[in-house]
Amino acid sequence: MTTNTVGTKSALRTVDLVYCALFATLMMIGANITSFAPFLVVGGVPITLQAFFAILAGLVLGSRLGAISITVYMLIGLAGAPVFASFRGGLAQILTPTFGFIVTFILVAFIVGKMVEHNRSKKMYITAALVGTIISYLLGTNWMYAAYMLGAGAPKGFSYTMAWLWMMPPLPKDLILAVFAGVFGHRLQKVLKVGKLR
Repeated sequence: MTTNTVGTKSALRTVDLVYCALFATLMMIGANITSFAPFLVVGGVPITLQAFFAILAGLVLGSRLGAISITVYMLIGLAGAPVFASFRGGLAQILTPTFGFIVTFILVAFIVGKMVEHNRSKKMYITAALVGTIISYLLGTNWMYAAYMLGAGAPKGFSYTMAWLWMMPPLPKDLILAVFAGVFGHRLQKVLKVGKLR
């Protein structure tokens, strides 16, 4: 009896690592879509799929594992691996205006996960995904603006309004993907039964 319990706990920890690694990898892929489509950069903001995968991580893995998976992605990039947008990496990325979005994705995964942990309805999944999108835009855009104003080489005439105008092109895409993440995350969580890992 005791042996089975220990074996189960060990298996769950292994599965936790596998899922976290999976979503960290998906973040790497989502970050570098602009490398294959360079026109998907507006101002200083690359249009990526990171928000989608960060939200999906929270929806499927829950708050703890979702946040861990995005944190793993961030640490891999800071360690020097070229996993951030445009295959960038290293500690110097902390000083870039868009690094705030990466930090925000950790919080997004955590909050989104918390929202669905006690309410498994499809409506809540979609609502959580939309809330996560709003949070990523609010915190990420304000971080970007502050970084530019504090010496990140703001373009001539840069303003708070301009920062938000840069964020408008990817907004429709992110809202649509948020709804898709909610629907897909709800179905995927039920199929994988990841909730048992929390």
